[in-house]
Amino acid sequence: MAMDPNMNNLLKWGIQNSTNPPSGSSDGNDAPAAQPSQNITPEMLNSLFGGPSEADLMKAAMEALRDPEVDLENKVIAFDNLEQLVENIDNANNLEPLGLWTPLVELLGHEEAEMKKYAAWCIGTAVQNNEKAQDKLIVMNAIPKLVSLAITDTTQAVRKKAVLALSSAVRNYQPGTNELVKHLPEGYASGKVDAGDMEAIDAIMDKLRAVQVPSS
Repeated sequence: MAMDPNMNNLLKWGIQNSTNPPSGSSDGNDAPAAQPSQNITPEMLNSLFGGPSEADLMKAAMEALRDPEVDLENKVIAFDNLEQLVENIDNANNLEPLGLWTPLVELLGHEEAEMKKYAAWCIGTAVQNNEKAQDKLIVMNAIPKLVSLAITDTTQAVRKKAVLALSSAVRNYQPGTNELVKHLPEGYASGKVDAGDMEAIDAIMDKLRAVQVPSS
């Protein structure tokens, strides 16, 4: 399905203004040109475009992430915007009705390490202290994928964000903890782990962080 023209324009503006300085004025005065915007926020985009909703911004980001014509640098910009948006619990819970959970989880399997890292980062942000989103990870079968990244990926930054996502996914959420324990290799947990036992959860995460990166 083609990207909505408004979403395409929104994406282009965000990309251009995060990387390129605006051209100088052409009216002949010597006033300095405005400085380029280095940190585009949803609020700035809302102001400029007369109020695209945060749901629209989330959809625009995912359109960019799935568009093969968008290069990696600009995909990272889109991912950074999406991660900031899902810090808000309402936006995180909006991932499901917008149909964004499936493509987000699929990006955990991307060939580019940077894409896997940001996918895990976004997931970890969305599920933190959010039982509805934590439950969605189980439905999407994302926990075993995150465990696999945490243990076997050859890029340290990917592994780190996978552990972060798992930590957020299981704390104080027993179904998530049960799913994690089920998919951990032997030796990472013994018996049933209480999701409210922060020391037990921390011990598992410390073991995951301590895994040596395989030679590539």
